[in-house]
Amino acid sequence: MGAYLSRAGHDVTLVDIVSEHVAAINRSGLRLTGPIAEFSCGLPAFTPDTLHGTWDTIILATKAHHTAVAVRALLPHLSPAGCVISAQNGLNELTIAEVVGEGRTLGAFVNFGADYVEPGVILYGGRGTVTVGEAFGPPASRLSPRALGVRDTWRDFDERATATGNIFGYLWAKEAYGAMLFVTALTNDSIADALARPEYRALYIAVAREILAVALARGVRPEAFDGFDPAAYLPDAPAGAASQSLDDLIAHNRKSAKTHSGIWRDLAIRKRPTEVDAQLGIVVRLGAEVGVPTPLTARVVALIIEIERGVRPLTLENLETLAS
Repeated sequence: MGAYLSRAGHDVTLVDIVSEHVAAINRSGLRLTGPIAEFSCGLPAFTPDTLHGTWDTIILATKAHHTAVAVRALLPHLSPAGCVISAQNGLNELTIAEVVGEGRTLGAFVNFGADYVEPGVILYGGRGTVTVGEAFGPPASRLSPRALGVRDTWRDFDERATATGNIFGYLWAKEAYGAMLFVTALTNDSIADALARPEYRALYIAVAREILAVALARGVRPEAFDGFDPAAYLPDAPAGAASQSLDDLIAHNRKSAKTHSGIWRDLAIRKRPTEVDAQLGIVVRLGAEVGVPTPLTARVVALIIEIERGVRPLTLENLETLAS
């Protein structure tokens, strides 16, 4: 996003904790590669300890479990009238608002596919929904001038970018889809191949339904995006609706050069902790608050953590364990 916005003439500063990445960007520019675009652009990059100044708009693009630490580090660099926008997976607006306040928190939903390849190089693997909206305040104020302004700016990244008055509807829908991606990451299959296994269709549907039950109990109306239709997974959906939605998700992922989830990359390639507790553990806790049990979600969290700790391999047998 920073590369696209900078290329379009916006004043963009990048901040990253990986010093090699920052050094490469300052030395040779930031290079985007993949089927969507191939270009490089020069723009300033800093590590947090070398950053000075304040900004009106800060796009937070960390993993979900780094949100609290990152937002506390960026707080001195946020202008009094500025805002932090969560371009992340998860319900991170809740965490951001605890630090900067609800009035300086702007919600966003991004579903494009991208991966860090090496210092200074990012793979942009597939386009996806991009939308922005106020996360807090009265429903009538969610399509604020601020949100519309960010939407207009972000159209220099993706001309289809929209604004919404129901940003948590998108975020909770992505929680359900994200839970399915965590299940695919229990294996070495690609996202599309894992979702396409007929013997585990009922498992994927059950996981999504569990997440959506929490959202509905909390008064959220989930929104459809990129082949994922949350209404298809509800208990009163027409017969075959969830299976058709799975087919649509498979088709969407087959088009992307990003074949595996970032979750799988963290487990299999980067050997580092995933977002599982920040993304799914929070759903278990929020479900308990409204009396909605989430045993499948809790089991996914436990299995992923076992893989992180090296006591469980990545294998199809994990899906059988979960299904049982």
